[in-house]
Amino acid sequence: MKKIFVLDTNVILHDSSCIQQFKEHDIALPITVLEELDNFKKGNESINFHAREFVRRLDSMSGEALFDTGIAIGPNQGNLRIVIEHKMHPDLEGLFSPNKPDHQILNIALKIQERAPEQTVILVSKDVNLRMKAKSVGLRSQDYRNDQVTDINTLYTGKRIVTDVPADLIEAMYQVPFEIPASEISVDPPLVANENLILKNHRKSALASYDPNTQTLKRVDKRSIFGITPRNAEQVFALSALLNDDIPLVSISGKAGTGKTLLALAASLENRRRYRQIFMARPVVPLSNKDIGYLPGEIKAKLDPYMQPMYDNLSVIQNQNGGDGNEQSELIRKMLEDDKLVISALSYIRGRSLNRIYFIVDEAQNLTPHEVKTIITRAGEGTKIVLTGDIFQIDHPYLDTQSNGLTYLIERMKGEGLYAHITLEQGERSELSELASNIL
Repeated sequence: MKKIFVLDTNVILHDSSCIQQFKEHDIALPITVLEELDNFKKGNESINFHAREFVRRLDSMSGEALFDTGIAIGPNQGNLRIVIEHKMHPDLEGLFSPNKPDHQILNIALKIQERAPEQTVILVSKDVNLRMKAKSVGLRSQDYRNDQVTDINTLYTGKRIVTDVPADLIEAMYQVPFEIPASEISVDPPLVANENLILKNHRKSALASYDPNTQTLKRVDKRSIFGITPRNAEQVFALSALLNDDIPLVSISGKAGTGKTLLALAASLENRRRYRQIFMARPVVPLSNKDIGYLPGEIKAKLDPYMQPMYDNLSVIQNQNGGDGNEQSELIRKMLEDDKLVISALSYIRGRSLNRIYFIVDEAQNLTPHEVKTIITRAGEGTKIVLTGDIFQIDHPYLDTQSNGLTYLIERMKGEGLYAHITLEQGERSELSELASNIL
């Protein structure tokens, strides 16, 4: 049976092509949503793009039927209808304020359900509070699931452990050419491009990465760069991918203190001669409902609190190399002065030409799938993009572990030859940090 999906504004701001994703089912668009979209049309953020794009798409479909019976969205798809309603439903009066846009959308969805009792009406919103309010008055509601990962527990980690490996195979990994045919190792499911393995038996072990071009397992060596030495196998794998010019897209996930940003920054400095610039950026997601515009001071003063974690990682590298006055510390200082090393908010990086850039995107779990796609598709010749983040620590109000851009990237890019991923599991910041992360 055809369903009627009532869309909240945040669904459109998340994905302007959302109306194409509901197959044969009908879509009802409350007039309140159009009013809210009008407030988002100006600006350079992703939500502003989605607002403008959706309004343009709606304009191309416009007609009187859009406010009456609705018009077909496309072949083998349902109808789209804009619904105008003002008077509050009796079930909502006294419970919710009629002046709040969320409650107006809820009111329209409830009246649609009342007028079409034979059909299933579902309110689609990325706002969990609105979904709970809908359920409280007997209305079905759900999150927008088109770009969600199905099961976070099966998400690709980029690493697996293979035990009981014959001793002669491990021994071969330590002899020229430091690789073995991948067919010598039996694993299920099959290996994917740039996947990492810990090969073990009761006597010895070796770290290896699968090369899809040569169909071999190549040994991965531990190495120190810019005073930073990997402390566990996952960090060794991460550093190998970060320094590999044949892998232009790398993602690193892990909890706080696992060294994601530190490794990415150290690798960029090590390979600095191959790139025109190093960009370090992160999305600005205020924890309150206010944006940075209300803060006093110039833009640098406003952004400094958000960018401080990146400067902290830079300080770690400088201190590892002897602090101020050291040759490498002076190099970092000069790169900052000459804009060879740029640290900024992601919104101020957008629009720039990304040719021969080592581009580190920190806190990528606070990006939408569309934002991640926008960043990566801007990559020009000779550019390497590194995304780091913790998919379980999300500040964005409408994203979660299944719908954020970093999770989406890991799920969709797994197995591509130009992509590598590793999940860092062990905290290395300090013994106290690891203890707190695990038990608090």
